[in-house]
Amino acid sequence: MNPDDTTGPVISSSKVEGTAVYNSNGEKLGSIDDLVIDKVSGRVRYAALEFGGFLGMGTDRYPVPWSELRYDTGKDGFRVDLDKEKLESAPRYPKLAEPDYTDEYNRKVYEYYGRSWP
Repeated sequence: MNPDDTTGPVISSSKVEGTAVYNSNGEKLGSIDDLVIDKVSGRVRYAALEFGGFLGMGTDRYPVPWSELRYDTGKDGFRVDLDKEKLESAPRYPKLAEPDYTDEYNRKVYEYYGRSWP
């Protein structure tokens, strides 16, 4: 078993972090900085998308519901049906100011993407 292999049906979170995220036009939006996991169900709720800034400085984290992301083997990255303008208006937080993931916050994020909070 090769620990660097990312071609199987599952992947460790350490290999997801840093993976590029593209919009449906193939334009790179950013990369996944972190995963947010529900402690009770074990489900991944969000991918914290690192977007904006310059050379990693001043970038914010955009919590994108995991269900919005689709893995694209051709890009070796994730795709999301967002353009930069919609992402720029999305809920976000600075890297060192992670939000409290309350039901109210989660509902706000999911509603932004047209989803209902479980």
